[in-house]
Amino acid sequence: MDGDIVKVIVTAGGTGGHIYPALSVIEKILSEKGNEVLYIGTKNRMESKLIPEKGIPYVGLDIYGLSKTNIPRDIKNIYLVMNSYSKCKKIMKEFKPDYVIGFGGYVTLPVLLAAHKYKIRCAIHEQNKLPGKTNRFLSKYVDTTFVSFDENNNYFKNEVILSGNPCGEKAITTKKVDKTTLGFDRNKKLIIIVMGSLGSEVVNNRLKDFVTNFKDKDKEILFITGNSSYEEFSNIKNDGVKIVPFINDLSGLMSSADIIISRAGASTISEILALNKPSILIPSPYVANNHQYYNALELKNKNLCYMIEQKDLDTNSLNEGIKYILMNEKDMINNLKNEPKLNASTIIVNKILNK
Repeated sequence: MDGDIVKVIVTAGGTGGHIYPALSVIEKILSEKGNEVLYIGTKNRMESKLIPEKGIPYVGLDIYGLSKTNIPRDIKNIYLVMNSYSKCKKIMKEFKPDYVIGFGGYVTLPVLLAAHKYKIRCAIHEQNKLPGKTNRFLSKYVDTTFVSFDENNNYFKNEVILSGNPCGEKAITTKKVDKTTLGFDRNKKLIIIVMGSLGSEVVNNRLKDFVTNFKDKDKEILFITGNSSYEEFSNIKNDGVKIVPFINDLSGLMSSADIIISRAGASTISEILALNKPSILIPSPYVANNHQYYNALELKNKNLCYMIEQKDLDTNSLNEGIKYILMNEKDMINNLKNEPKLNASTIIVNKILNK
């Protein structure tokens, strides 16, 4: 297939942790003239708006994740999965993809099963240390599993390729944003606090005392609250803290930061590793299989980050974390620099294109 035009179906849904790696790979596929991509997601989650806005052909499936309590909805969803599977088989016949790849989320199930049905080359990408249930199930039906952590290959029985996370490669190539353009002092340490694209109300409330009373002549803080919490925090007046609802070019600004305080989502971790940034990771306890805890623990055990569990988060534990990082900054940065830097998008796309 090397040198030929390829048609690829990409599927991922639900969260940025699935969608943004998919987008990085799509960019790489489309950088070679003539290639075509069709994105299959849900009708009602963030990808249904984000992907069409980028001009990428999109098909939405009417499908929901299984719940443990809403039995009537689960019964209905069995029908929706079967209906989506039929729709995906029709798409395979009409679009005739050369390759199908899923990046996680329940929407990938009918898509990849349909690809398997028609013997189309297909793969999944697993971003987290502890794989999700959908990917574990689908690994029996796809040719290849791309993984972000070396130890992931213990969970999969097909061809496993250590690719890393495409968001890390994208962070390296993103243009650095000079922090002084946002009013920060070039001679002070910059700490960025961000809890994902939507923020976290629970974490924000635990940080209110910290950002209100923060005083340090050598450090400044950028606190990204997320849209839902911004109004509540916008009245805080502290010369050392800048509070914003979001930052468009966060990867570029992270390059100028000295410490990142964040959740332990796979995409964020991949950016932190790629940019060699010391971090304080606060795993979300609300995610499936508590996978963020295991993501953060992997880094903590290698002295690549400092970890605080949400239940232990307060001003004192945060100050302890910052103090630890600054005392061990040189060693931590050296450890980060010694971590392998994988060109994930390139590895994945080269496999798709048979290079």
